[in-house]
Amino acid sequence: MGKVIAITNQKGGVGKTTTSVNLAATLASANRKVLLIDLDPQGNAAMGCGVDKEEVEYSSCELLLEEVPASEIIVKNSEIEFDIIPGNSDLTAAEVHLMNTKNKERKLADALLQIKPEYDYILIDCPPSLNMLTLNAMVAADSVLIPMQCEYYALEGLSALMTTLKNIRDSVNPGLHLEGILRTMFDNRSRLTKDVSEQLQEYFGDKVFRTCIPRNVRLAEAPSHGLPIIQYDKKSRGAVAYIAMAGEMIRKEEKK
Repeated sequence: MGKVIAITNQKGGVGKTTTSVNLAATLASANRKVLLIDLDPQGNAAMGCGVDKEEVEYSSCELLLEEVPASEIIVKNSEIEFDIIPGNSDLTAAEVHLMNTKNKERKLADALLQIKPEYDYILIDCPPSLNMLTLNAMVAADSVLIPMQCEYYALEGLSALMTTLKNIRDSVNPGLHLEGILRTMFDNRSRLTKDVSEQLQEYFGDKVFRTCIPRNVRLAEAPSHGLPIIQYDKKSRGAVAYIAMAGEMIRKEEKK
């Protein structure tokens, strides 16, 4: 049965979509069967995988509204090794529609039941806010992975996100847990980065991944070519970091 991981942070610009795309690619390169679900109306994860979000027949909107089975929405791109359910601006309308729907927070969980056994990992790229889309992702997920920059305001946002996680666990998804915190755009020359990183490790312990994702020009360039970093430049620092991150996740899973 596939492990469902919601990749989320209520703060934008922290490398959430970059992590979703590149973690999907590096897990797939380690012979894991992976599905990436783009649940952000901006559709950046789909575009970063070379999928034109405006040209797809179906998107994660139809998945949430249960209009089309998940198996018919999945897009396979021959250039990458994992499957994608793309997102686009239709998700904004889906969110409005869900507001007046019974069991609205469980729509994604129900839609994934049919395909979960086919995958080792299902990664969900969430929008940068706590809305009905993010709530659906966290109810469907087994765990939450939080990418964050090591800066002062990020700590404040993390506190709010942990409260949200606890509330969801207490009310609708008791099995939900923290997969881990991934330090992104990491600059070990910065005193602030080191200070925040130490605070994270002190408070969250082994829930902070050892792997840090550095600031890397090639990593920033890759989405404009519609490719994950390991297809765009496998020798770059960004690629090496995400390969290490996938390895760390797999080793953790194998220890359980």
